[in-house]
Amino acid sequence: MIFRDYLTIVRGGGDLATGVVYRLHKAGLPVIVLELERPLVVRRRVALAAAVLENQVQIEDLHAQLVTTSEEAMQIAYTTTIPVLVAPKLRIPRSAFRILIDARMAKRNIDTTIDQAPLVIGLGPGFTAVEDCHAVIETKRGHSLGRVIWQGKPIPNTGTPGIIAGKGAERVLRAPVDGRIQWYFDIGDSVAKGIVLGEVTGQPVLAPFDGVVRGLIASGTAVTTGLKIGDIDARAERDACFTISDKALSIGGGVLEAILTFINKN
Repeated sequence: MIFRDYLTIVRGGGDLATGVVYRLHKAGLPVIVLELERPLVVRRRVALAAAVLENQVQIEDLHAQLVTTSEEAMQIAYTTTIPVLVAPKLRIPRSAFRILIDARMAKRNIDTTIDQAPLVIGLGPGFTAVEDCHAVIETKRGHSLGRVIWQGKPIPNTGTPGIIAGKGAERVLRAPVDGRIQWYFDIGDSVAKGIVLGEVTGQPVLAPFDGVVRGLIASGTAVTTGLKIGDIDARAERDACFTISDKALSIGGGVLEAILTFINKN
């Protein structure tokens, strides 16, 4: 591990954060992932956050293990396994790490400040480089995806999902009511338009078009009306449900560029 002195904390273990961790781990940086006690992740088969629900996960050739203490996380970070720690708040001692990445994709800055680490990076809308972090990575699909912003803000949140195979907002499944979700299908399954995929407190969730189930929030999760709970892919490429996306890897490349720029300057 050639960057042993640059322990990196990634807040959030969703699919985009996983692309970041994949790039950093491959490059030789020790990484710790911090997650919620009950992750609301949709693309669970390509999200390290799933380790919280399943104890451990394998995503391509990346292995992650749930840990219970900061000390255990800091030990495992220097191995071939990615430690995932339940820590809504920043529990790792600030003196222990050099880099902090807010990859929670909240579309707003929850509690990240520029003084939390020598290098603080924010992903997407909600962050302003030089003010609340040192660098922001563009997360919107298009010409600027993955670019490093050293001063200013990324493209504002449009509130509309990116277009995949001609489908935008309609590819996202949302909770029809408050309650607990129960699915009848799994990630990777082929579905037809109008079929009942699952239900929330007796209210059905229907497939919006023919395709493949790309992501589903875990069954049994308490959800609120309008929350994103699933994703259907019209491309019908089943393998894409189990591999890190081009978008996630592009963002990961931007994060790696920012880190190497920081290291070279220091």
